[in-house]
Amino acid sequence: MSKQRTKVPPALAIPAVAGLAFLVLPLFGLLWRAPWSTLPSRLAEPGILAALRLSLLTASLATAVSLVLGVPLAWVLARAEFPGRRLVRALVTVPLVLPPVVGGVALLLVFGRRGLVGSWLDSTFGISLPFTTAGVVVAEAFVAMPFLVISVEGALRGADARYEEAAATLGAGRWTAFRRVTLPLIAPGVAAGAVLCWARALGEFGATITFAGNFPGRTQTMPLAVYLALEQDLDSAIVLSLLLLVVSVGILAALRDKWVAA
Repeated sequence: MSKQRTKVPPALAIPAVAGLAFLVLPLFGLLWRAPWSTLPSRLAEPGILAALRLSLLTASLATAVSLVLGVPLAWVLARAEFPGRRLVRALVTVPLVLPPVVGGVALLLVFGRRGLVGSWLDSTFGISLPFTTAGVVVAEAFVAMPFLVISVEGALRGADARYEEAAATLGAGRWTAFRRVTLPLIAPGVAAGAVLCWARALGEFGATITFAGNFPGRTQTMPLAVYLALEQDLDSAIVLSLLLLVVSVGILAALRDKWVAA
């Protein structure tokens, strides 16, 4: 049985087309202005390759940190009952709406050498996070983890808790039930959240430059390299932007086709 097509009224079609053009035209502007003739040589430049490698490394590490910390946090928010759960959920989502630069300042006040935790790390272990590659990972995980938590929490709320109860009646402990029953049930949600987390970490700029700085080879990720190139060489900035655009579109396409449908 074929679906009946709905005629779009002009009052909705016109602003819809305008909204689509507003979102798509800047992307076409990148493609139109790109230096295609020199693109391969520019992509092979040491600075671009170094920024790309660092971005891939730090985004992957930030996603790993988010998985280790975010999946248990999502389970607590979805399954546990405790006073102040709504407040905790609100606090988890704060980095989504917090200006990234403010997040970077907050990270400095906590993990800086004179921060609440940073002073103890420095005096006890000699660890200093600001302006290091590890600091990039911390900044990216801070802004990207909420995407993972929200996705996994939604998957947990949509999963049938009776399977976990059945596993408990068969003698499975909490950890065994979580590992053998819950995780397979929510695997698509975890995968989708991890991909969104990775993409957000890859594009992080404000918190990174505030907390970790912009040092080539150490903290200069792709977005920071775009910012620097924009002041010195517009074509290089366009090439870097195109690279990030291709990665972002590829991630969204894979997410749509494989995990959202599942």
